[in-house]
Amino acid sequence: MQFSGTETIKAGRAKVWEFVTDPNQVGQCAPGLESLQIVEPGKKFKATISVGFGAVKAKFAMDAEWQELSADDGKAVLKARGKAPGSAVEIVARMNLTSESADQTRLDWSADVNIMGTIAAIASRMAQSVTATLTAQFFRCLKSKIEA
Repeated sequence: MQFSGTETIKAGRAKVWEFVTDPNQVGQCAPGLESLQIVEPGKKFKATISVGFGAVKAKFAMDAEWQELSADDGKAVLKARGKAPGSAVEIVARMNLTSESADQTRLDWSADVNIMGTIAAIASRMAQSVTATLTAQFFRCLKSKIEA
């Protein structure tokens, strides 16, 4: 499944970059995040995330690693893999920040998500609505913290 979007944030690109590439900061806005552990600063982290697909909930133990982090051009790529009982997920997320003005940044993002196992059939039917809800929550939180 592929998801993408664009958000405009009322802050300079450096401030947005600092927030969105710091797992501890961005984790404050991640729906369902239960725990976060930095394994290698600026490179690898682990997270436990609970996601609900209707009445079915799954708790994923995730391993995430920055594949690309380029502050100079505002580009980042994050690869994550996770396991839940009977299921697994692989995610490749991309982000590109563009300065629209000194105090406004455009964040273009995309995510390729591959869900496998018992939750895959349920997730495929509900992924669009669940993702839209979680994404809206995430960006509302992110904007409120960065723009404050």
